[in-house]
Amino acid sequence: MDRINDWRLKFFLWIGLPVIAVMGLAFAAPDLVPAWQAKSGGGVPGTFTAVSEQCGRRNCSWYGDFVADAGGAARKHVLLYDAPDGLARGGTAPARDTGAGKGVFAAAGGSTWLLVTGFTVAAALAAVGWVVLVVTTVRRRRRDAAAIDRLAGTPVQR
Repeated sequence: MDRINDWRLKFFLWIGLPVIAVMGLAFAAPDLVPAWQAKSGGGVPGTFTAVSEQCGRRNCSWYGDFVADAGGAARKHVLLYDAPDGLARGGTAPARDTGAGKGVFAAAGGSTWLLVTGFTVAAALAAVGWVVLVVTTVRRRRRDAAAIDRLAGTPVQR
């Protein structure tokens, strides 16, 4: 840690790590358990009806309504994670509601669980790394201050 002189590395360590930690834990961690439940076939089975498609640069996402097979209140304007290819407006797909905040999961499965797990682990590692950096820096500064005080012959204040 004593050799961290490059300003870009300092910026990443002091600003980037906490931002990665907060963003990952805020956005990915809440959907970690629902994604794993969907991967293992858990949740409430039902039908997703595609209403609108939103596309970005590399992929498109389907939003629509989910109705459980057992009845109950429908979830309106939810995202279908792992949407099957060929889904069109008005089309339906079997899905599972596992309690994810923004959507339901396609019953056929997909890789969303892996993506959510990866982001959550990266966020946790960034948080741990930042805490270690802060603790190491504080200890080093206290040690350096104590050494300066010893050399100067003045008592150490803590």
